[in-house]
Amino acid sequence: MRWVGGGIALLFVAFFVAANALFVVSQTEQALVLQFGKPVRAVQTPGLKVKLPFIQNVEYFDSRLLDFDASPKEVIASDQKRLIVDAFVRYRITDPLRFKQAVGDEFTMRSRLNSILESSLRQALGNVSLSAVISEKRAPLMQQIRTLVNEQAQGAKVSDGQGSTRGFGIEVVDVRIKRADLPPANSEGIYKRMQTERKKEANQFRAQGSEDAQKIRSEADKERTIIIAEARKDSEILRGQGDGEATRIFAESFGKDQDFFQFYRTLQAYKKTLTANDTTLVISPDNEFLQYLEKGAPGLSPAR
Repeated sequence: MRWVGGGIALLFVAFFVAANALFVVSQTEQALVLQFGKPVRAVQTPGLKVKLPFIQNVEYFDSRLLDFDASPKEVIASDQKRLIVDAFVRYRITDPLRFKQAVGDEFTMRSRLNSILESSLRQALGNVSLSAVISEKRAPLMQQIRTLVNEQAQGAKVSDGQGSTRGFGIEVVDVRIKRADLPPANSEGIYKRMQTERKKEANQFRAQGSEDAQKIRSEADKERTIIIAEARKDSEILRGQGDGEATRIFAESFGKDQDFFQFYRTLQAYKKTLTANDTTLVISPDNEFLQYLEKGAPGLSPAR
């Protein structure tokens, strides 16, 4: 029984030692082995790993992309416009050993990133105007800010108690500006100036449109006057030609029979003179005007 009890105790001790000597690193993690609180080695591959039992312990770090949403910061652009910039950073821990030596934990890292991001924003946005921040030039600005944050995060000189180490052991993957607004005190003045400028442009467009419209109307009236004058000229010419042709035809027709022509013209005179029922005509009976009333038409018997 003593041997059985000793075997069980030995097995329990072996299990306890193995449990303290083995640790597991998952796919989304990376580990740092510490000995008496000091970093010894980094483990960045997943799987079952071994450490010295009891004297070494393990600290885990996330190997995925981490987000840091910074507080809004006030930045002055090159045209002296104040901006409230709300940005965020996406980063990854690439060297847990250096990360532990430089900053210790993610909370401290976020504080350091906040200072680095503010410095980079002021450096990048301080060289461009407000219009560049809100235009298509914004994408290159984001690239420039990301480069600045990376350079400062990887080139920072940090004391680790035994000397110094460079960088925080992270890689900044992306920096984005979510919003870039004017301060409330400046927004109203900016909006009013923008409205004034737009109204000025609108009035210029209206004035130019009115001028163009007046030119078009003048040209149209001029063309209309010319067309009407040409049409009247052509109509008078055609009317004159028609009257001349009619006169020629009448002359040729009546020239063939002078008596009939005289008879026809006299009948027209009768028609115009003796129109009303109460017309009284006092003339001599032998007047030539009444000759056809007595004689009749040429070739006809006299009227009775």
